[in-house]
Amino acid sequence: MFNQLVLASSNAGKVAELQSLLADAGIEVLPQTQFGVPDADETGLSFIENAILKARHAARLTGLPAIADDSGLAVYALGGAPGIYSARYAAMHNALQNGETKDAANIRFLLKQMEHQQDRRAEFHCVLALVMHADDPVPLIAHGRWAGQVSNQLQGEGGFGYDPMFWLPDLQKTAAQLSKAEKSLLSHRGQALRLLLDMLQT
Repeated sequence: MFNQLVLASSNAGKVAELQSLLADAGIEVLPQTQFGVPDADETGLSFIENAILKARHAARLTGLPAIADDSGLAVYALGGAPGIYSARYAAMHNALQNGETKDAANIRFLLKQMEHQQDRRAEFHCVLALVMHADDPVPLIAHGRWAGQVSNQLQGEGGFGYDPMFWLPDLQKTAAQLSKAEKSLLSHRGQALRLLLDMLQT
């Protein structure tokens, strides 16, 4: 086992979430930015392909075991979009507006696509890939899935990304209204991480 991992992400929200989730297992998570590692080109066509690409890239440039997360929102009525393009959904469609954050632009653009859709079902997906070294032939892969709905109303100050519009009918809350502990327990990332920790321990 190891006690340090490099996280192949420069997303501050993901770094904070994974650091707190892995701290309990005694694993220190170091963001790739600490080593000056640039983001990998995400040329894969699935969450799994992109997660492996990113993990190998970070491991190659740091010499450390690396973990990468590829995650996104898949909306049923949009054929699974934005999917692997969740983080750059608005930018891909030239829908960014001046002074708007990337998260705000993505949410606004997605809600526009959903204006006339009756089916509001959506799922967050998270694939975690862990490699012991850049050429590891057997990366560990864990997939977490979190079902909810696309809300018309943005609610909550917590979380990041699409959380304020991801409605959880059972809880009558959005993901952005959950405490950190609740989100860790329920979220796609929390699920994937628990699966990954089980694999490491066995």
